[in-house]
Amino acid sequence: MKDLDTMGGVPAGRIEAMQTREAQVYAEARPKTRAALEGGTSGFLQGVPMLWMRDWPQPFPMLVAEAQGAVLTDVDGHRLDDFCLGDTGSMFGHSPAPVAKAIAEQATRGLTYMLPSPDALEVGRLLRERFGAFRWQIATTASDANRFALRVARALTARPKILFFANCYHGAVEDSFGRTEAGRTVPRPGLVGQVVDLDTTSVVVEFNDLDGLEAALATGDVAAVLTEPVMTNCCMVLPDPGYHDALRALTRKHGTLLIIDETHTVSSGLGGYTRTHGLEPDIFVLGKPVAGGLPAAVWGMTDALAERYEAFDATRAPGFSGIGTTLSANPLQFAAIRATLAEVMTPANYAHMEAGAERLCSGLAAAIARHGAPWHAVRVGARVEFICHPTPLRNGSESDVAHKPALEKAIHLALVNRGCLIAPFHNMMLVSPATATEQIDRLIAAFDAICGELMA
Repeated sequence: MKDLDTMGGVPAGRIEAMQTREAQVYAEARPKTRAALEGGTSGFLQGVPMLWMRDWPQPFPMLVAEAQGAVLTDVDGHRLDDFCLGDTGSMFGHSPAPVAKAIAEQATRGLTYMLPSPDALEVGRLLRERFGAFRWQIATTASDANRFALRVARALTARPKILFFANCYHGAVEDSFGRTEAGRTVPRPGLVGQVVDLDTTSVVVEFNDLDGLEAALATGDVAAVLTEPVMTNCCMVLPDPGYHDALRALTRKHGTLLIIDETHTVSSGLGGYTRTHGLEPDIFVLGKPVAGGLPAAVWGMTDALAERYEAFDATRAPGFSGIGTTLSANPLQFAAIRATLAEVMTPANYAHMEAGAERLCSGLAAAIARHGAPWHAVRVGARVEFICHPTPLRNGSESDVAHKPALEKAIHLALVNRGCLIAPFHNMMLVSPATATEQIDRLIAAFDAICGELMA
């Protein structure tokens, strides 16, 4: 008899049974972790240094002893094949040797100066070589880099609003946490401490909706569109054929700047999605993996936009611009970024990542088909996702519907207990230069077994 209360084609009772069993297995296998967390001596709010560390699917967080390459080891001695890789921060593997060496050497020469170093000059050259003819600035996170880019866009266009796509993700950018309700932009559910009326700062339309995009831009008050080239940090949404060409044409038509956030999609290929697919943004943003896992971000303007900014900057009143933070552009960041760009972010490494990701995506798709699950697998470069929905998604609202939290939580936990770690908030997996074929095949086999049990 079929249970009508299903999620992703799986009876709710079967999901609950797997979750309960796997939670018990996880907890019993980690006595040291549990004892440390339950000791109540950490001093952190809710026992963790960042609140979202409680949002992993496990009954309590894993305590990591070390991570090397594509393997993570917890304090109870469990070794996991790591496909989460810090949700892209360690996309090139944990502690790549050139980056670790550069950090160790710079640490003896000083950690922050508020002045450039010789590495800084080389980083500027390498950024232009790798990503294109932008004039670059350094930040500590992509959230900050996006914030600074939005200040520039508003200053140069004298327009107040930024256009975002529904269910987008751009870190902690305050203006991005909106949704449309009764023709107004209002905060998304769960947003903490929102004071500014988002309807005065933000416009939200659906990804891949060119009619909605043009209508929003035609009002004349949109300074910039901030977007990922592929929607991530949700159930992944790919652009329709020709979408990016139309997006660029419409923004130019209406005098709106285009900001491409490549923080996740840099996995698309050498130079990111922008260079791989020939996009032409006015501002390019990249965080997470650009320093091999050390906190750093970069953002750059085209030469034409930089000239406009320099003319504006020469005439503005003296005072703090709101752009920049004290510890950004420090020599430790420059050493790590230089090593990453020159020795880690290479054609050979990207080729290895893409080949592995194709193997992983094909294996997951075969398992889904073999068990008749109404799901699909999708890949962009080294980034792979399985989505518990039968058809590819076209926008953020469809992505929200496709997200099946209870089912995904059970799958994630079952994978952990089989030695495989994937991203916790969506079904994302990355293949790094350090990821071995054996690790990919173990993940496929574990997913196959879990899928078979759920769809039996």
